[in-house]
Amino acid sequence: AIGHLQKHDESRPLHLSYDINAMDPNVSPATYTNVPGGLTFREAHYVAEMLAMTGSLHSMDMNELNPTLGTPEGARQTVSIASE
Repeated sequence: AIGHLQKHDESRPLHLSYDINAMDPNVSPATYTNVPGGLTFREAHYVAEMLAMTGSLHSMDMNELNPTLGTPEGARQTVSIASE
């Protein structure tokens, strides 16, 4: 996908909009819509790493994080994952 986006212009600025609820609820439980079997931490981190390695990642937003859902520990875990 990255190659397609940068096919004609490798310096094209990229934006990453990350819905943290795409991750498995065992990894990020404090989201409104959990996705059982979703991304592992490593898979989610890999997506961000690959975009960062292009040198063209100019902006990012994190969505679907809701620390008021679940347990306090689950909220801390999800906030921690989102900030890594």
